[in-house]
Amino acid sequence: MTTWDDRFANGEYPQDPDPSSVLERYVETFPDGRALDIATGTGRNAVFLASEGYRVDAIDQSRAGLEIARENARERGVGDRIEWIQADVPSFGFPSETYDVITISFYRAVDRLPDIKEALRPGGVLFVEHHLRTTDPIESGPSTDRYRFAANELLHASLDMTVLYYDERTEERGDGRRSATARVVARNTTGPRQSYPAVPGP
Repeated sequence: MTTWDDRFANGEYPQDPDPSSVLERYVETFPDGRALDIATGTGRNAVFLASEGYRVDAIDQSRAGLEIARENARERGVGDRIEWIQADVPSFGFPSETYDVITISFYRAVDRLPDIKEALRPGGVLFVEHHLRTTDPIESGPSTDRYRFAANELLHASLDMTVLYYDERTEERGDGRRSATARVVARNTTGPRQSYPAVPGP
């Protein structure tokens, strides 16, 4: 088995994590339709989006992770709304202008971001959250900076879109460990005049 298969099978990775609070706040402003969850893991985003009415394609290279995600979806009654795809994200062929929403949680996909953004339909929304390089004491995420975003790296990678939300912060997670995270919500539109939807407060 791969390292990620071991982590999922042994319960080292959360079996049923909650979606990001930022994703939960913004989802009501997203266009309806079809969604893609990249590096779905145990399905935190895919199951949430399916419960919000989306048809979801969920990609991950780990068979063990997808088995857990499939069971999570079945337990919530949304298994028929999700297509589970076992594939390697670095070499996956993303279809052009196919998705209304694309989500990525805790996978550093910066090298594939141009292809991922091309997979959005006009007006589609991208949500990304990932570990951040920091000098603050932290206890979660990759062991080296190689797999973390540098300060403002995710923001700069999103500036060809309309950035609706961005933050970088250190925070305490539910398990008591501290993490540093960058998050962006960006819409596939450009131009000097844009609409900015009102969203519920944190």
